[in-house]
Amino acid sequence: MTLVGQVDTEAAVAVAQSPEGLSVIHSVDCAAAIWPRQPLRTFQSWIDALAPEHLPSARLILRPENVRDAASHICEICKTPDCAERALLIDDIAALAHIFAELMRVEHLLLRLDVVASNACRKFHKDAVSARLICTYRGTGTQYGFSTETGTPQRIYTVPTGSPILLRGSLWPEGSGANLLHRSPPIEGTGETRLVAVLDPVADPEGSASQETLH
Repeated sequence: MTLVGQVDTEAAVAVAQSPEGLSVIHSVDCAAAIWPRQPLRTFQSWIDALAPEHLPSARLILRPENVRDAASHICEICKTPDCAERALLIDDIAALAHIFAELMRVEHLLLRLDVVASNACRKFHKDAVSARLICTYRGTGTQYGFSTETGTPQRIYTVPTGSPILLRGSLWPEGSGANLLHRSPPIEGTGETRLVAVLDPVADPEGSASQETLH
């Protein structure tokens, strides 16, 4: 089931109509917020057609103002074709980094660009971070649901491709909110390759830098 233009009150998931609307994550009863977006058809066709080995892949800690240059460098390393669509991707990653940093009031971020073709993180879980922003640029979006006594949601929602979801983690200062769990969609054996951008706040960049490198 895809959530667009509504609020899943059971799981305390809000729908933001603008990037500013993602600030609802600070509301007491909000566990997650989604900013629904419709990707440009030309962009989606381009990124869906790219060979997986040319999708940008990286993991690094940096300041929000350095994300654009870093994303451009990552694309060069991965030989992502230099075109208008690549520029759109880079600009969007940089914009999401600025939005997230302002919302979380942090000076450093962990940026992950993950190319996924297996059942990575297929179990429903809550991240051990204060908050996390996830945006799937290619493939099936992140799935989430409200936990039950068995721990597995009875109703599963899928975030639309190209739409960022901002999730509270278990380290959120005021509590993580409703029992909202999420997972990467199980895609093993389908031939699907996903491109996912993930942003986490970083409080101690020096202590974490040795663990985060380009790959």
